[in-house]
Amino acid sequence: MNDSGRSHERPSSTASQAFTGRTLVLLAAVLWSTSGVFAKSPSLQGWDGLTMAFWRAVFAAIVLTPLIRRPKFTWPMVPMVMSFVMMNWTFLTAMTLCEAAAAIWLQQIAPVWVFLGSVLWFGESARRGDWWMLVLGMTGVLVILCYELTHSTSGVFGVACGLAGGVTYAGVILSIRRLREHDACWLIALNHWATVLLLAPFVFLPALHGDGPVWPTGTQWFYLAGMGVFQMGLPYVIFAQGLKRIPGHEASGIALLEPILVPLWVFLAWHNHETYSPPTWATFVGGAVILAGLLIRYIPRSEPAGERA
Repeated sequence: MNDSGRSHERPSSTASQAFTGRTLVLLAAVLWSTSGVFAKSPSLQGWDGLTMAFWRAVFAAIVLTPLIRRPKFTWPMVPMVMSFVMMNWTFLTAMTLCEAAAAIWLQQIAPVWVFLGSVLWFGESARRGDWWMLVLGMTGVLVILCYELTHSTSGVFGVACGLAGGVTYAGVILSIRRLREHDACWLIALNHWATVLLLAPFVFLPALHGDGPVWPTGTQWFYLAGMGVFQMGLPYVIFAQGLKRIPGHEASGIALLEPILVPLWVFLAWHNHETYSPPTWATFVGGAVILAGLLIRYIPRSEPAGERA
């Protein structure tokens, strides 16, 4: 009887774990998408992306460090940290050489690499809905990306950095998935401290010559701290908790909601400000295609029992 009871509990437990994992990844994507609310604030006008990324990492690392409970170093953390640091460097380089929107969408090619890594490397199963989510998600990304690249002055190196940002972003997701048994706060804090060390020379050395702001003042502290804690630090911990429960390729597909939500929050926060710029038609079309992929994946429908997640 006990064996029978346990066998009946397993599918329910698996479904509950999957639902929790998807909810956590969705929450992380929503929090990530608030980047524009902070970065587009009038208080931070004139700040370059590299300096903002440095302070964002500082606040994220400071907040997460006291929450670490089981710090333990293993060698697979080395590629995770390297991927995270390179993700920041390539993305920020792309931001300086490309239009900001193009850099963002170049990075969203990551689900392709995550899908290949999850299925071929980790041997995780993919259902038919996952393939639909991947194909439609990438179609939506390409619609927006093609528009942005044809309406920008992005050079070959800038585009290459953006694509490299997508590869390294995939490396971060796959690494966190592989290290899912470790303390999430430890993993994410380690990534952010490494980012702080990498970016510090690029932030402070030019400041010695009076090039650009370095130390926040007034309300800038509030926006940078908010960005570090609520847009970067906590979302990655939540995302890592989600990756304990669902495969990386599914998580990366759900995370595509982040760039779709960015213009929504920016509109709600700053649409009356003179610096506000509305989304293009390509953003609406591409976003609709991405959402269609998510709906196909998650709207309940009758299917073979073996395909149910």
